[in-house]
Amino acid sequence: MRVPDHPKLPIRRLQAHGHYNARMHAWTRHAIATLEAEAARSADTHLIRLDLPAFPGIPLYFKDESVHPTGSLKHRLGRSLFLYAICNGWLDEDRPVIEASSGSTAISEAYFARLLNLPFIAVMPRRTSKQKIAQIEFFGGMCHLIDGTDVYGAAQQLARERDGHYMDQFTYAERATDWRGNNNIAESIFRQMQREADPVPRWIVVSAGTGGTSATLGRYIRYGCAQRGETKLAVVDPENSVFLDYYDSGDASLTLERGSRIEGIGRPRVEPSFLPRVIDRMLRVPDADSMAALRVLEKLLGRRCGGSTGTNFVGALQLMAGMKAAGETGPVVTLICDGGERYAGTYYNDAWLEAEHLDVVAARTRLTRLANSGEA
Repeated sequence: MRVPDHPKLPIRRLQAHGHYNARMHAWTRHAIATLEAEAARSADTHLIRLDLPAFPGIPLYFKDESVHPTGSLKHRLGRSLFLYAICNGWLDEDRPVIEASSGSTAISEAYFARLLNLPFIAVMPRRTSKQKIAQIEFFGGMCHLIDGTDVYGAAQQLARERDGHYMDQFTYAERATDWRGNNNIAESIFRQMQREADPVPRWIVVSAGTGGTSATLGRYIRYGCAQRGETKLAVVDPENSVFLDYYDSGDASLTLERGSRIEGIGRPRVEPSFLPRVIDRMLRVPDADSMAALRVLEKLLGRRCGGSTGTNFVGALQLMAGMKAAGETGPVVTLICDGGERYAGTYYNDAWLEAEHLDVVAARTRLTRLANSGEA
C-alpha cells in the first residue's frame, strides 16, 4: 500500500494494515461523539433586531455570535476544524494541536482541545490582548507570542518540533464548514428570518479574517438562489489588510509588513480561504470609524462589542444609507462577532487610542449623524 504524501501525517504514525489501528479508530469514534454532544448542548445564537428611525423599512439585524461558550463567532469554526482534522486522520490521541491566530480562534480551539484532552499551543502576535491570552490559558492552552506577522511560519515550525498538527485555519476554514447547511451560520440566519415580515435580507455584511464566514455565506446564498436571489453579500475590510485590494486587482501575491489593528479580521496576505467571487461588494472601513462605531453601538444596544463588530456596523450603515437614497427597503443583517470585554485595555482605552493616533471623536460625530439622519 502506497503511503500518501501528506505533510500532516508522519509516516511513523501509519500502520502496515492502513491508516487506523484499533486504538486510533476507537479514539476517533470517541472524539467525534464528544464534539457532536457539545454541539447538541449549544443553543442557536440570537438574532437581534434594531430599528433605526432614520431608516424606515430597513431594519438592521445582528446575529449575536458572542453568546457561544467561547464567546465568539470562531466557536463554530473551531468545532468544524477539529472535526475536519479528525475525519481526515490528521489528529489522534495525545497529539499536540498548533494554531496561528490573532486570539479568538485560539480561544475556541483551546476549548475543544481540552474537551478531547489534547495539548494546544496558540501562535499569536505579541500585541494580542491580555484578555484573550488569559482565556486561552483558562481553557488549558499555551501561548507562543511572536513579533511581526509571520504567525504561519512560526506555527509550522512549532508543529514540526513538537510532532504536532498545525490546524491552519487560514487554509481550511472555507472547506471545514458544510456550507450547504448543517446549522451553519448562513442556514441559521435565513431560518431565523423566516417569520419576519420581510424575511429575505437585501444585504448580509461581514468582515473577513480567514475568509471562511464569507465563503460559507456566499456559497449558501448561491446554493439557494431560487429562494435567496435578492440577498447580496458585502465584506468590510479594515486598514492594513490586503483583501479589498485583492478583490479589486486579483493579485494574490499582495502582502503588507503590518497587520490589522482590528483583531480577528484583515490580513497582511491573501489567505487561501478567502474567495472573492462569492462576494458582491467590498468596503474599506477606517480603523477610527470602527472604534467610533463601538461607542455608537454601546448606546444603541446597551452593551460593548468587539472591534470587528464596529467594522461590520459601519459597513451596514453605509449600505443602509445607499438603500435609503435609492428608495429601496429591506432587511440588512450583520454579526456581533464577540464581546467588548476582551478589549478593555485597547479599543475601550483612551490612552491606547491616542497612542495609535485614532481620532475617534470626529468619527463618532460623523457616525452618530449617519445613524440619526440616514445621511452621510
